[in-house]
Amino acid sequence: MTKTIKLKLLVDKKQAQQLLAVSMLYRDVCQYVSDWIFEHDFVLNFMTLQKEIYHDIRAKYPLNSQMVISALKTTTARYKTTKEQLAQKPYRYQDENGKWVEIKRTLEWLQKPVHFRVPQCDQVRNRNYRFLKDGRIALSTLDGPIKVAYQASPAWKEHLNDGWTIGTAKIIRQKKCWYICIPMKKDLPEVEDSSIKTIVGIDRGLNFIIAAADSKGKSTFQSGRAIMHKRHHFAELRKRLQLHNTQGSKRKIRAIGQRENRWMADVNHRISKALVDQYGKGTLFVLEDLTGVSFSEENLRRRKQQKQDLRSWAFYQLEQFLSYKAECAGAKVIKVSPRYTSQRCPRCGIIEKKHRHHDTHEYRCTCGYRTNDDRVGALNLLELGRRYLAGDQHPRYSKSKKVAIDK
Repeated sequence: MTKTIKLKLLVDKKQAQQLLAVSMLYRDVCQYVSDWIFEHDFVLNFMTLQKEIYHDIRAKYPLNSQMVISALKTTTARYKTTKEQLAQKPYRYQDENGKWVEIKRTLEWLQKPVHFRVPQCDQVRNRNYRFLKDGRIALSTLDGPIKVAYQASPAWKEHLNDGWTIGTAKIIRQKKCWYICIPMKKDLPEVEDSSIKTIVGIDRGLNFIIAAADSKGKSTFQSGRAIMHKRHHFAELRKRLQLHNTQGSKRKIRAIGQRENRWMADVNHRISKALVDQYGKGTLFVLEDLTGVSFSEENLRRRKQQKQDLRSWAFYQLEQFLSYKAECAGAKVIKVSPRYTSQRCPRCGIIEKKHRHHDTHEYRCTCGYRTNDDRVGALNLLELGRRYLAGDQHPRYSKSKKVAIDK
């Protein structure tokens, strides 16, 4: 388990200038490495990079050896993340027969190097930064180490006293304030399947952010209408500002985007925390695996705004928050195939797409079963969770299998 603790640095004017200088130089080194990787067929092997460009960087930039090593690792990590993101979003098109064809994206699809715009600086503990006995922190700069006071939340001291180990920190600037983000790791015991007492199927969507159904027969819904209304408000603000096309409007657009991201992250934090607090230890949360899922094909008849909402919704972030909060609480999260989870009748097991009515948000089966369409997805995920605990490591639905789960 890895968590990141954010500490606010209480710096004076001179210290702020020193941090800015080393952060901008570190950013420039990362960009130099990024350009080299782009021009040399995306070499991401650390030892190769160190052999090829380490001495060149030391000769061109007044950055100490440890920070140069950190810059190499930071840049390669960014490219590896970009590689994973490209693989999760294949290029999709319709051929002359109307069939959808997928082509896996690779780093060769990039038209320009990964860009490092924001000043930043990675510092290794006990080499670039260390905590002092007087309650301050020593940080490396181009002018040598500086001693800075900091503000920390109560969770910081709790983690220090609970066996968490500290890793390489990142120094960033936000709204003229400086912060140090410190990752903390701890080995947690793996949740055994035999300890699972409750199964919860969670369907994610737009009308309801989550629709949950548990093995005790209880269903939970979190409406997304108010949240969607606010997201549309942000989108309208950006649209009006884009018409001006000035430097001031562009700065405002970036600020609005950051504000929306912080707000959406807070929403996902609260939802995931509420789920973990409600069910607690010994719970198996079952989610749809949305990796590589594109909403364009299945929503061609929907309004443009609906398709944009689906693409921009923070489904993956909610999944991440729920996963690590569940792990800390002694619960477990699994992802299963999303195929037919919204089309399958929980009572008779028949799979029929037309039984789901998007206009009324209902699922109506010929067997007489009728309920909310999002609840149907949650119930079907609940059944896949049961199959997982029964020994099926990759449970999924197919049209040839019909198993009733809701009497």
